[in-house]
Amino acid sequence: MNESVNEPIQALAPAPVHTGRLWKTLELRMLALALGIALTLSLLSPHFLTQANIFNLLDQSVVIGLVAVGMTFVILTGGIDLSVGSVAGLTGIVLGLALQSLPIPIAIVVAVLAGAGIGLLSGMLVAFFGLAPFVVTLGVMAIGRSQAFLLSGQTVVSNIPESLSDIVFASFLGIPANVLFLLAVYALAWLYLNRAKGGRTIYAIGSNREAARAAGLNVLFYSVLPYVVCGAFSAIAVTFSVAQLRSADPLAGNLWELDAIAAVVIGGASLFGGRGSIIGTLIGVFIMVMIRNGLNLMGVSPFWQGSAIGTIIIVALLIERLVGRRAER
Repeated sequence: MNESVNEPIQALAPAPVHTGRLWKTLELRMLALALGIALTLSLLSPHFLTQANIFNLLDQSVVIGLVAVGMTFVILTGGIDLSVGSVAGLTGIVLGLALQSLPIPIAIVVAVLAGAGIGLLSGMLVAFFGLAPFVVTLGVMAIGRSQAFLLSGQTVVSNIPESLSDIVFASFLGIPANVLFLLAVYALAWLYLNRAKGGRTIYAIGSNREAARAAGLNVLFYSVLPYVVCGAFSAIAVTFSVAQLRSADPLAGNLWELDAIAAVVIGGASLFGGRGSIIGTLIGVFIMVMIRNGLNLMGVSPFWQGSAIGTIIIVALLIERLVGRRAER
């Protein structure tokens, strides 16, 4: 990219997101909050900081963490994707059926391409036709869940090859393979969003779409791409779930969109776009998983857990709005 195009990108993508005082403050606040939650839960439950539970926390972070990567891309553009749960359910069925006749790597590719294709459809409806992301992805959510039931014959797809479980239960240097994969994905996402011209364009679109278009940036392509990424990572996430359970359920992915959005917002991203970070999302994922895990260890009813997560989302949005107003002054 030549210098004349690169300068508008740098001007439109707000510096505080990456290196400024606001970004650092948000990151440090989220990290401090995560450590505070971990300390509190360790005092409330003697089992929280055990080695077995720590590995359990890491394992529980993989699926929602992968979905949250795609959700971060979408939210940075000022969009939203409510369909990730149903896309996961549908692509999980696609994976389960493909595994009946195809080698494991090819079956996974088929499922990921299916997820990316659904994301492409959502992105095109949003970017080409100017439809509201909330409405589009809400419709795709309903269609995806319906198709998952129809494609599976209203039943769980079993007979999953045992060797698929290796992507979850294998380990390297004592670290589970799925956790290493999650960390690698976040490292690559960080590099893309912070170092690649496409990543800075995504921030620019979220900051000011019209200004980005006037600067000659490819707004159309980079408005569609996040939805493709989101759909693909929904499929990748459900692949790990299927590998762990050795079955594909049309109900898989239920409420994943809630957890993913909560993780991104708790991590400091703005639902209006243009501000947020992939590292903040990862911290948000850990916070979400720790809270749910701690509530389980303390024997809190799952029905109350939903109230806790919902409250966290509302409080995080309130904090984001207050911080945003302060930054504008």
